[in-house]
Amino acid sequence: MSPAMNLTVQNVEEDDNQYQKGVKYLCEKGIAKVPTKYILPVPDRPNTFTGKEMDSSNTNLKLPVIDFAQLQGSDRTQVLKYLSKACEEYGFFQLINDGIPSEAIADMVEAGRKFFELPFEERSKYMSKDLRSPARYGTSFNQNKDRVFCWRDFLKLNCNHLSESLPFWPSSPSQLREAAVNYSKQTKFLYLMLVEAILESLGLEETCIKDHEKDSNLKEFEDGSQLLVVNCYPSCPEPDLTLGMPPHSDYGFLTLLLQDELVKGLQIQHQGKWVSVEPIPNSFVVNVGDHLEIFSNGKYKSVLHRVLVNPSNSRISIASLHSLPFSSTIRPSPRLVNEANPKLYKDTNFANFMDYITSCEHKSKSFLESRKLVS
Repeated sequence: MSPAMNLTVQNVEEDDNQYQKGVKYLCEKGIAKVPTKYILPVPDRPNTFTGKEMDSSNTNLKLPVIDFAQLQGSDRTQVLKYLSKACEEYGFFQLINDGIPSEAIADMVEAGRKFFELPFEERSKYMSKDLRSPARYGTSFNQNKDRVFCWRDFLKLNCNHLSESLPFWPSSPSQLREAAVNYSKQTKFLYLMLVEAILESLGLEETCIKDHEKDSNLKEFEDGSQLLVVNCYPSCPEPDLTLGMPPHSDYGFLTLLLQDELVKGLQIQHQGKWVSVEPIPNSFVVNVGDHLEIFSNGKYKSVLHRVLVNPSNSRISIASLHSLPFSSTIRPSPRLVNEANPKLYKDTNFANFMDYITSCEHKSKSFLESRKLVS
């Protein structure tokens, strides 16, 4: 190989290595334009019109609102009907009056923000390509496979067996571990209450069921997986060329998302259009994951969503992703399958998912599509 060619290859490798360090690193170095690595093909850009399926970036959507307090009260039956409709028609809803202390939420947001303000040398201690790592700092969607990177850095904290995972979590900023443990416990409790309501809305639990029977039926969910993801979307000089996250559906059962209340970014695909979700103060955005679509045999929908970036403001969001234990097999509930409603999905498990995302670029609802049975 000639010296000139060797130098070119070296430059390419250096560029790729630079992108692996994350968007925050690039912004700290000072950039006025979006690097080519982040520029999406024209049809995939956020303000592209493609035939009838037009992009509606300027259209805002008010999601169905579920009042958690009413769900626990005398109006439960009516709220369950509304919950069922939201999961069928939107795959998303906003949850208010969730009962989580505002201090727990504020502490988690502040700790997450301070982590991304740390020097790169400190953040980079937690960079890993091991998807099972107890704490992982990374960038893009799947930086091991993405051909075009997205404008996001993340900190992922595995909340399974907290006592085992905690020593591997970042020790800086000093308040992060305590804030994340408290927040993870609060969101796990909220998730279990929502799962109980979801099962009831599907006709799989009776409102009057005895408490000890409820405990038995929810046991597998109590032992389930939980991943806390703190997302950082730095301000972007050319936001029309890239995305914070590409269109995707979530892998698990339910996701509880704490949106940035000041900076919009989340969009969902609804009735063939991309629509922005209006943040509601003191609320969670909850969405159906692939596992719940499989479990409900297609009744509840795991819906495509994406994240826009902002030209002048950075954005922080915190997602708590929940599902069954990694060792569980996910299948349509036998009570929802009959001659009139045949089984629509193959049985699956976490190993299937890990094999899938390590072998190809994960986008759209591609994993879920791979689990559908051909009728």
